[in-house]
Amino acid sequence: MLDQLIELSTKRYVSPYDIAEVCIGLGKQDLALDWLQKALDDRSHALVFLNVEPKVDSLRSDPRFKALLKKMNLE
Repeated sequence: MLDQLIELSTKRYVSPYDIAEVCIGLGKQDLALDWLQKALDDRSHALVFLNVEPKVDSLRSDPRFKALLKKMNLE
């Protein structure tokens, strides 16, 4: 399903944040962080809640996640 969603994102808009959430649910933390970076590059509106979103709790200790929050001034 994840592969299909990523493939679909090459043909039409799929929020990178939504793909990141799927990756988190599958335990693919590194891939989730890649997609969160894409969401930041895409200026995804969902990122404004990143600092308080419980779905990303498993990423909070990762230095890449902390760097992402810092880029957004949400540290």
